Amino acid sequence: MDPRRPEPDGPHDGTAEEATAAPGRGRHRLSAPEPAPLTSHGPARVIAVANQKGGVGKTTSTINLGAALAEYGRKVLLVDFDPQGALSVGLGVQPHQLESTIYNLLMDRDVDPHDVLHDTGVENMDMLPSNIDLSAAEVQLVTEVGREQALGRALKRFLSDYDIVLIDCQPSLGLLTINALTCADAVLIPLACEFFSLRGVALLMDTIDKVQDRLNPDLKLLGVLATMFDTRTLHTKEVHDRVVEAFGEKVFEAVINRTIKFPETTVAGEPITAWAPTSHAAEAYRMLAREVIAR
Repeated sequence: MDPRRPEPDGPHDGTAEEATAAPGRGRHRLSAPEPAPLTSHGPARVIAVANQKGGVGKTTSTINLGAALAEYGRKVLLVDFDPQGALSVGLGVQPHQLESTIYNLLMDRDVDPHDVLHDTGVENMDMLPSNIDLSAAEVQLVTEVGREQALGRALKRFLSDYDIVLIDCQPSLGLLTINALTCADAVLIPLACEFFSLRGVALLMDTIDKVQDRLNPDLKLLGVLATMFDTRTLHTKEVHDRVVEAFGEKVFEAVINRTIKFPETTVAGEPITAWAPTSHAAEAYRMLAREVIAR
């Protein structure tokens, strides 16, 4: 056994059912169907993973959902659209060492897109990395014509090669996030099972409504993903119940429990499906992947 590899989840990670299914909900929906294999790839469905509140598991979910989708034979492109470059770091890339990033694709149409494309080390999954340079784009795009469509123009060259594009948005509702929502087919909202996370969702939903009305009428809410669920606390369960009351069937059955393994995967630069493939957390993201494909 590789001494770096973690063993299966301990008791504080919850039972298998707790890790993969929302508590107190119909058992007939606990398992989304196994997706059929693909005979061809593209055009890609673009999904923005967004929440203006930081620390809700957004980047973690983007990486691990992408890896789980790749396991099911989908060709996945991850887009790090946060100047902090957390997604890039989470996959073992040092942002400050990059010569070309998503910023170059946004601001220079002559850039070869394949110069920016980065291998993640996960079969069927590539990445467009980011670093602090992207923070300048928000300022530079303000005076541009069609500034809200800049990311959509940059991604057009990739859509035919992939089945799903996942955009990891920055934790704000600024111009970069608006760009992601404008080019997306759907938005996935990771929501930590904490009271203050719940309070901020109304503002995000208002932004989504405005984008639908003014920029992207085809934008849909793919679903709300409950993250950081702690089976030992009543507060977590109460917050989850309120989320289900507000969003109903839009809440994914998959639930992401708190576990020490997520920080470990960041250090390792691997998704949970590779670092701890038999863990409850890995199974939860596989279930989420099945739900995303089914929707």
